[in-house]
Amino acid sequence: MDSQAERRFRTIHNQLTSTAAGDQDQPSLLRRRNAAGKFFSEQGFSNALPEELKTGKWNVYRSSRSPLKLVSRFADHPDIGTLHDNFVRSVKASPDCKYLGSRVREDGTVGEYKWMTYGEAGTARSAIGSALVCHKITKGSCVGLYFINRPEWLIVDHACSAYSYISVPLYDSLGPEAVKYIASHAAIEAIFCVPETINHLLSFLSEIPSLHLIVVVGAVDGRIPSVPPSSGVEIISYSKLLSQGLSNLQPFCPPKPEAVDTICYTSGTTGTPKGAVLTHANLIANVAGMSIGITLYSSDIYISYLPLAHIYERATQVLLVYFGGASGFYQGDNLKLVDDIAVLRPTVFCSVPRLYNRLYAGIMNAVKTSGSLRERIFNSAYNAKKQAIFNGEVFLPLSRNRGKNPSPIWDRLVFNKIKARLGGRVRLMVSGASPLSPDVMDFLRICFGCQVIEGYGMTETSCLISNMDQSDILSGHVGSPSPACEIKLVDVPEMNYTSEDQPYPRGEICVRGPIVFQGYYKDEVQTQEVIDKDGWFHTGDIGAWLPGVRLKIIDRKKNIFKLAQGEYVAPEKIENVYANSKYVAQCFIHGDSLNSSLVAIVCVDPDMLKTWAINEGIKNKDVKQLCTDPRAKAAILIDMDTVGKEAQLRGFEFAKAITLVLEPFTMENDLLTPTYKIKRPQARIYFAKEIANMYAELSKSNSTPNKIL
Repeated sequence: MDSQAERRFRTIHNQLTSTAAGDQDQPSLLRRRNAAGKFFSEQGFSNALPEELKTGKWNVYRSSRSPLKLVSRFADHPDIGTLHDNFVRSVKASPDCKYLGSRVREDGTVGEYKWMTYGEAGTARSAIGSALVCHKITKGSCVGLYFINRPEWLIVDHACSAYSYISVPLYDSLGPEAVKYIASHAAIEAIFCVPETINHLLSFLSEIPSLHLIVVVGAVDGRIPSVPPSSGVEIISYSKLLSQGLSNLQPFCPPKPEAVDTICYTSGTTGTPKGAVLTHANLIANVAGMSIGITLYSSDIYISYLPLAHIYERATQVLLVYFGGASGFYQGDNLKLVDDIAVLRPTVFCSVPRLYNRLYAGIMNAVKTSGSLRERIFNSAYNAKKQAIFNGEVFLPLSRNRGKNPSPIWDRLVFNKIKARLGGRVRLMVSGASPLSPDVMDFLRICFGCQVIEGYGMTETSCLISNMDQSDILSGHVGSPSPACEIKLVDVPEMNYTSEDQPYPRGEICVRGPIVFQGYYKDEVQTQEVIDKDGWFHTGDIGAWLPGVRLKIIDRKKNIFKLAQGEYVAPEKIENVYANSKYVAQCFIHGDSLNSSLVAIVCVDPDMLKTWAINEGIKNKDVKQLCTDPRAKAAILIDMDTVGKEAQLRGFEFAKAITLVLEPFTMENDLLTPTYKIKRPQARIYFAKEIANMYAELSKSNSTPNKIL
């Protein structure tokens, strides 16, 4: 070891031992690595490092899988530096293996999945990219994708990577105003759309001067709308563009790792969309880090239905390509997703808590209404398998626990029927986008008998920030840092979160490493607001380090408001708690500085509400009538209070009044962002009358006036 590294070791060692409260027998947490000349403190699933040597504060955490060096490339294939390299490798290695599957035929009928191989996808990629070159789309130009998941989406994306174009997803659910803004802001030169979205484009065509090519996917030649030649825009079908490229193939124009791969616009809850600039190096680093903890196989089949416009699905597809797996697409209709899953029978299933919660509620409701005998059998099976899993006696796919199932009869009697809801072959479930209830996670593990992993990430970090270790069966957290980044918690004094908090350090989650984006496109001001001078990206999420140095998301720095008595409230945290109520499908918490208490708009689960009414002997009322029934409100508020107490909400964090609604919060009624976050300003306006009525009722019922005049 060189003398400089030796001095650094002694200095850090002395700082550690000096803080050991005089305990001479306490073992050192410092581990020496002679080859690297670096030091770290090993603590469970993460490793601590000092941010600055002079402070002696060990507040930076890295994955225990790679504590000395942040991952930026795949360990087995360090030559893969771009998404183009990643796809080329799989095409060469597995040209005849199935890759992209679809049930929808050209004539619109639906049948079994029909597959395109890696080799066929590679040919289509070359043709589409070549055709764009022939249409004078210049290197480095932005290409828009304005349609939902289908094989052509990924073909176009691969073409962009191969010919150094920048892909710009246009959310199908953002509406024409946001699409117009993004197309203009990114100066998009070509847009791929479908017949359902082309009319939106044509309505504001004159406001996108950079655009000169529109490609309609799934269109029939001769049925494509025309535009005046003076517009400078050509409209062509995808099939015709493909034919043009096949007859005039052009050499690849591969990008460098530092080149921009995509600009992902995030809708946000307020304001105009922000374009997160991600390079090939960003995405490769993120997926390389992901691959260390999650292993897929060429035999794996994945169901693609989460929006490809979102980084969650996008990064998952890059990981799938690296391992040579297959991706089957849903029909495009959420109501038919269950049928698509039954036909595809995927082995890997990624989703969001909202869907997992529905799955949990649906199964539990079916159990409770199946009769007392079947309910007892289910409970016996559930408890037996739960105990076996937590005792390490059950083998979960991908888990390091290699025990055997002590009661296979329970699978045959109970759980195989539940597994069939997702096709019967799922070996890995992944949850992201928002916190998943520990009860729901345990339920999924027990009933589906597979590995369930929760992760945490953002568009600005190219997707994954942290994820659970496969050997970790403790739920209620999002795991340790990805090997491709490091994490620290920064004090938020106005919310009483500090790194000195006991029993767990708390603060704003900050991330640094090769996964952090380059900034917001054409917006230096907002970029500087989230990336500090030392390269730390400030997420706006509040986290806590649990034992074993597992990260738990506990709050949100943004969207906080102050009540009349001066208490700060983070509504998203409370909404996530109330989502655990069996009656709550969605929840919007409201409060302001003129009122001393919170109120809630609750979108009820209609099946659970009906079940409650039957149990209460309430007849001759439909679900809409039940929503206005004071007895239903009282029962649901009691259940929400119970859930809140279990989650240890503080007194002022409890909703004091609720309004029950049937209409879900959706992107169509402008109450949800495409990432399923509530648009708070819009929700306040949408439910203004209901909010006013609740505060009026509280004012009458309270002896102390609720309003501060």
